[in-house]
Amino acid sequence: MKSIKIDDHEMVYVELGKGPPLVAIHGSLGDFRSWSPVMGPLSRDYRLIVPSLRRFFPEHWDGKGAGFTIGEHTADCIAFLEGLRLGPVHLMGHSRGGHIAFRVAQQRPDLVRKLILAEPGGELDASLMPPGEAPSAERVESIVEAAKIIADGDVDKGLEHFVDRIYGAGAWAKRPAASMQMRRDNAHTLIGQIHEDRKPFTRAQAESIRNPTLLIGGALTRGMLPVVLKALTGAIPDARSAMIPNAAHSMFEQAPVYFSEIVLGFLAEK
Repeated sequence: MKSIKIDDHEMVYVELGKGPPLVAIHGSLGDFRSWSPVMGPLSRDYRLIVPSLRRFFPEHWDGKGAGFTIGEHTADCIAFLEGLRLGPVHLMGHSRGGHIAFRVAQQRPDLVRKLILAEPGGELDASLMPPGEAPSAERVESIVEAAKIIADGDVDKGLEHFVDRIYGAGAWAKRPAASMQMRRDNAHTLIGQIHEDRKPFTRAQAESIRNPTLLIGGALTRGMLPVVLKALTGAIPDARSAMIPNAAHSMFEQAPVYFSEIVLGFLAEK
């Protein structure tokens, strides 16, 4: 592992391969290990750089204290990209990491060549919300309840509550052992997410993204994530989407070959 000093924090990352830089930002309950299923194929022709965000493993955080916000993590990622001194990079993010990648591209387009958003997490404001859809409190309620259970000491029960609300009943129990352990290592970050101050996406923000953008979705994903993906695809000027059949939100765990082919094909385009 390598690290870069950002203010008072050592941002840890893994780097594999050679070629144009591709930086991948993990989502909730993840860390640099999240991208393990696709590290091999993505690092064949690219310099794959995978950081762990502040408070995530290998840091062991108890969920106490301030500073765990979308704004903080976005600022950290901007400082990370500046610290790498590689010029514009291809930037990819999944779920909560997709939201952060969007914010980086919005605030510092000069640091980004192409943008890949794999089911970016977030809410839509009225300017992007499709007719007939309404904001949902399910995500917030799920995080609050799961965080309470984890804070009370039952980590696995809290994770089961959170994961099953996203993927369906029984999803936590079916997770591979390594996937379960990674989420246990990051369980207390859900406590931080309660107060992460995540702003909704707006049409003006989406239209300000000028980087070529690919949005990737799992065909089996339910809830608001597909709605957000479709809305952003329609609003970002140079954007298109790709769907992975027989996969849900953990798409690159469930279909790593398919996911990698889509990403590599997009990056290879002139």
